[in-house]
Amino acid sequence: MEYRTLDALVRTRLRGWPQRPPGIGRSMHNPGSWLRGRPTEIAGGAHPFLKLPGSQRLRTLPDGLWLNFGGTSQKPYVDIFAIEACGSLANMLDKRARFAPSTNSLLAVCPVPWLIGPTSSTDPTPRWRCTGVLRAEPTHPLALPVRDIRVMYALKARHYVGLLHSHIPLPHEYFVPMDKLVAKDAPDDPQIRELVARASAAAHFLTCV
Repeated sequence: MEYRTLDALVRTRLRGWPQRPPGIGRSMHNPGSWLRGRPTEIAGGAHPFLKLPGSQRLRTLPDGLWLNFGGTSQKPYVDIFAIEACGSLANMLDKRARFAPSTNSLLAVCPVPWLIGPTSSTDPTPRWRCTGVLRAEPTHPLALPVRDIRVMYALKARHYVGLLHSHIPLPHEYFVPMDKLVAKDAPDDPQIRELVARASAAAHFLTCV
């Protein structure tokens, strides 16, 4: 099957990734409440997005977005793992700026249609039941403060090699060649799984229980 754009290929491949980012195990920092927010299985469907508090129009829509819900119904929060496919260096710099460390807080907004929709094509459980922070079916969007951010950037080969030899990533950044990301078996690739496993707060501790 041919794809007209790189974005279309990336979305198709990421729809095959599981609800929990491949390689991330269960620990006190990564409980069993991961859900894939982007891309949805149905093209054009409602999906979560990121924004600054008070902003009505400026939204960040990563190519891939996973949410790890935590806390309680009174004090919920979310950790996020995002994937950004970058077709050029300028595109990468623009996307990196959206995740740069800041004194501003970031919110993850989950629309009602996404929350009440089925977890997957094989699991009819409404997503809101899987979050662990909602006690009843929502009637309003769920906006949660983002506690932790990890972002994996996919780059074309020539850009990837250039950064590999000259760039020092920030603590929340991870980089992969584009070919690795769009491979059909990417979620099962040992190298991808190892890298994603490091994209977690748990990776900063000697042992996790």
